[in-house]
Amino acid sequence: MSDALKHECGIALLRLKKPLSFYKEKYGTAFYAIQKMYLLMEKQHNRGQDGAGLASIKLDMEPGERYISRVRSNQAQPIQDIFTQINGRINQELEENPEYVDNVDLQKQHIPYLGELFLGHVRYGTFGKNSIESVHPFLRQNNWMHRNLIVAGNFNLTNVKDLFADLVRLGQHPKEMADTVTVMEKIGHFLDDEVTNLYFECKNEGYSKREASPIIGERLDVGRIIKRASKNWDGGFVMAGLIGHGDAFVFRDPAGIRPAFYYEDDEIVVVASERPVIQTAFNVPYDQIKEIEPGQAMIIKKDATVSFEQVLEPLEKRACSFERIYFSRGNDAEIYQERKDLGKLIFPAVLEAIDDDTDNSVFSYIPNTSETSFYGMVEEAQDFLNQRKIADILAHKEQLSEARLQEILSVKLRTEKIAIKDAKLRTFITDDSSRDDLVAHVYDVTYGVIKPTDNLVIIDDSIVRGTTLKKSIIRMLDRLNPKKIVVVSAAPQVRYPDCYGIDMAKLEGLIAFQAAMELLKERNMYHIVEEVYKKSKAQEDFADVDVVNYVKEIYAPFTETEISDKIAEMVKDPSIKSEVKVLFQSVDNLHIACPNSLGDWYFTGNYPTDGGKRVVNRAFMNFYEGKDARAY
Repeated sequence: MSDALKHECGIALLRLKKPLSFYKEKYGTAFYAIQKMYLLMEKQHNRGQDGAGLASIKLDMEPGERYISRVRSNQAQPIQDIFTQINGRINQELEENPEYVDNVDLQKQHIPYLGELFLGHVRYGTFGKNSIESVHPFLRQNNWMHRNLIVAGNFNLTNVKDLFADLVRLGQHPKEMADTVTVMEKIGHFLDDEVTNLYFECKNEGYSKREASPIIGERLDVGRIIKRASKNWDGGFVMAGLIGHGDAFVFRDPAGIRPAFYYEDDEIVVVASERPVIQTAFNVPYDQIKEIEPGQAMIIKKDATVSFEQVLEPLEKRACSFERIYFSRGNDAEIYQERKDLGKLIFPAVLEAIDDDTDNSVFSYIPNTSETSFYGMVEEAQDFLNQRKIADILAHKEQLSEARLQEILSVKLRTEKIAIKDAKLRTFITDDSSRDDLVAHVYDVTYGVIKPTDNLVIIDDSIVRGTTLKKSIIRMLDRLNPKKIVVVSAAPQVRYPDCYGIDMAKLEGLIAFQAAMELLKERNMYHIVEEVYKKSKAQEDFADVDVVNYVKEIYAPFTETEISDKIAEMVKDPSIKSEVKVLFQSVDNLHIACPNSLGDWYFTGNYPTDGGKRVVNRAFMNFYEGKDARAY
């Protein structure tokens, strides 16, 4: 994605099922889990580079012995930073206490982070906050082992204000109105409630306080705690948690918006946000890694038994399609094929844009994450070229000379590496005109491969804001002097804000929305804007279930092609000599390519939860009222 877009988070949960001595004997180190956590997090660094954190729990420790460790970082390379800190502590302990080196029991007792239960997190701050207090995992501490709670998640909730009010009604005094704090305190409240009830149950059965402690751990109903805590959550989420005595859980939203995969064998239980991360870290087959179902909680008890509980009634599954287009690593077998299919499916539109002239067209991609879609587009183009060759041969087979046959067969599709990003270039100049000139040089181009008679076809994952396209990419490509620049988006037009984890909160930042507004002005239809505002405003006090997404009416008067053509006008400034065409994938083709990830609300306005409809209307009202504010 050429536009800078922060998004998502990644989680990694690991539970060792065997004693640490088992891993020492089989794998040569008691630090096996820490090494695996590094892999699980590093392989998900694409999901978050603003911060990272790791928490661990040691099972069955004696009172007075530290059993919870946590480290967090918001440094430039946070994953490297936290594991540098962890390794530093481990090496220091081993150097100062050589008797620990071959004694796993002493290592567990005295060395931090060495335990059986781990939770890691990588994050992007969708609200722009990057203080260390905003970095997961979050820790809620208590002297009662069962009341200690560690939480990390990949989530955004749309109704934080309502949930905050619920906490206040419960008698709490949360320190801030943020979804992370709200989620932590919601779960923590019902955890406390459950532990208290179990304590009195044990007391009535004649157990002492100390005798009750392990019994509370055994009887703790984690599913019920999550069910009570999440009753009114609206949003997309995968929430993971560790409880001090050793229980753990991972819980997915009812529409399956955010992803979660798991693997279990007789040695480990592991959960991650992406399937190939588990495949790579543990060298396990693709088909042995399963998906946590929507609305389902995976519960790992202290004794390492794993169960699944339907905590919330599942909705229609609307897994985020941006995961497939861009966010997740492309080495997942299904995602790789889906991205290729996105390139294949848009080729007919490309062919039309270049008037079937593949001989005088050069195909490329930008940025590197678009490479897989590029392969799909090129494969389809090659098939077209091969069919044309066959048709040419058959049409002239009676008088076809060897030289002419050789000429037909020698025609090749022209593909080149046109754009290379200069990662070291920084836009340090504050003057607007100077900055724009510098931004135009963020990408280097390959000279000498484009002729003035050529079409230059370049595919991108998606076009969201269009800023980089206008200020950098089009200018940069125009320096090659092609006849026509065809910019291809493997994704449909992004028309609506996201409120489930992607940093697309404001309508006015979306190039498709800007194009629709320009068309309304040009065609004397701007009255629609005021009508949509009035309809949206009238719903402010409605229950979410009754809210209608009236913002769809902004786009209704126009075809997709009209909006695409207007976008092409908007990203081409007067200095550009080449003709510019912008193409977008259709929503129908998106669903063909990604049949199991039908979450398309940012393209269609069809939000999977009621809260999403309220958010899009609020985003439009903010735009109309000139408020520079988030809609959730």
